[in-house]
Amino acid sequence: MMMADGTSSAGRVPTEGPTEGPTEGPTVDIYTEPDGEPDTLANLGPLTPMAGIWEGTGGADRHPEASGTGRDAFHERYELQPIDRQTNGPQLFYGLRYHTHIVKPGETETFHDQVGYWLWEPAAEEVTFTLGIPRGQVLLANGPAAADATEFELHATLGTEVYGILSNPFLQDNFRTVSYRIRVTIGDDGTWTYEEEGMLDIPGRDELFSHHDTNTLTRVGAPTPNPLATAAGSGADGSLGIGDLRQESRTRP
Repeated sequence: MMMADGTSSAGRVPTEGPTEGPTEGPTVDIYTEPDGEPDTLANLGPLTPMAGIWEGTGGADRHPEASGTGRDAFHERYELQPIDRQTNGPQLFYGLRYHTHIVKPGETETFHDQVGYWLWEPAAEEVTFTLGIPRGQVLLANGPAAADATEFELHATLGTEVYGILSNPFLQDNFRTVSYRIRVTIGDDGTWTYEEEGMLDIPGRDELFSHHDTNTLTRVGAPTPNPLATAAGSGADGSLGIGDLRQESRTRP
């Protein structure tokens, strides 16, 4: 699949040097995909305890208002479901697709809605987090984490070409997010807690504003196995009825 920047899902196309014929010196294979494992839930590293459906009623939000700082309590439903393994050439991810929906206590109108992915890269021992909200903002955050980590923190910064932040013109001009961080703590009692902070540059204010949210989530539902794991568990060939395109691409003349 071609991306907007001219890369494919199998890896980045070289921009310098010959694309065919012999080359001198060592080369890096950016195309061959690893086999990986079909069962995502068994390969999520530090994200393993987060899989499932969660609720939290003790959320706290600190946000900017014209008069200064506003504070709200919130209730949250956070669903994290495993996806099939993902590859960029030799890079391999296992991940969770998430949707979180937040309301104020006693209200039905959406206070906050957010979608994205939590991704674990075993070879690099890193977690990557994507965020998209319907107010016209997206970001990509990343940070180190051992496979058995019970705490990890991810960061994104405005203006970088990797792990950055993009906003619509109104937000960029009036509530510019210059940095973002999220810290996850896995509890011994089966809960997990996030604490996140976006530093906002707001016209008329001398200092950056800390937009802060935190909540502790309790599991209310089990995760659904990813499609490849479901197929493998049913005795199928893992192809989901369309053949294994990854293997076919390796054997095709």
